[in-house]
Amino acid sequence: MPRTRYQGVFPVVPTTFREDGTLDLASQKRCVDFMIAAGSTGLCILANFSEQFLLSDEEREVLTRTLLEHVAGRVPVIVTTTHFSTEVCAARSRRAQEQGAAMVMVMPPYHGATLRVGEAGIHEFYARLSDRIAIPIMIQDAPVAGTSLPAPFLARMAQEIEHVAYFKIETAGAASKLRELIRLGGEAIEGPWDGEEGITLLPDLEAGATGAMTGGGFPDGIRQILDPWQQGDREAAAQAYYRWLPLINFENRQGGILTAKALMKAGGIIDCEAPRHPFPAMNAAVREGLLATAKRLDPLVLRYA
Repeated sequence: MPRTRYQGVFPVVPTTFREDGTLDLASQKRCVDFMIAAGSTGLCILANFSEQFLLSDEEREVLTRTLLEHVAGRVPVIVTTTHFSTEVCAARSRRAQEQGAAMVMVMPPYHGATLRVGEAGIHEFYARLSDRIAIPIMIQDAPVAGTSLPAPFLARMAQEIEHVAYFKIETAGAASKLRELIRLGGEAIEGPWDGEEGITLLPDLEAGATGAMTGGGFPDGIRQILDPWQQGDREAAAQAYYRWLPLINFENRQGGILTAKALMKAGGIIDCEAPRHPFPAMNAAVREGLLATAKRLDPLVLRYA
């Protein structure tokens, strides 16, 4: 039986904290409800835009269980399980599958600025992970890992490793890399996806991307681009992209990780937009510019509550 092929808008769920830095699960649930109401095809949790690098293992477990139970199958959920250790990553991924994850997203093993693994080790890392689970693996090809993942290598892993089938491409020249990945990998590439907050979404769609993993603040805006594209109306998709590009650009180049929470706090969805120390809070002038840009587009996030 062919398995489900996931495509569409799968934004990253931000992690909500109280002012004292503890998890705010009530706000977290409202955040997820909004993101589904705003048209998210699916969700991704515990990614870098979820501030996963500020969470303890115990908090990861609480968030995975709480969010998957709260979503309750309304949309598929991707759980990020990245870790340098093959065994830890595999155990995290197995647990996510048991709790109901539709897919796991994993960066190649890295640590700090200098600890990297060569292609043979990366291949074995993903192969061992695949042997431990029965759901798709998305390889996150992101600059933060500092690891070169050429398209021929990614395509070979898709063809040789059973569950490696999805690719979130966030590197420079993403559209060209997606084209090459699709050409080399053929049917083994179930999900060539756009990343990086949608800043390259239109050229990535032109290259063959079938999914987009963006920030979580305005899925309704990203849907206005992706839906007409999937329906064959490229001009409507382009016009929507040009309309939403100022806000996409603001997230990608100014607000960054905290953009979705700033929008959700302004809209009354969550109680606190603060990150955890030592991650810096959003500059007040940047926040003002973000909200001014968003108000011109009237996204659901500012009126959902």
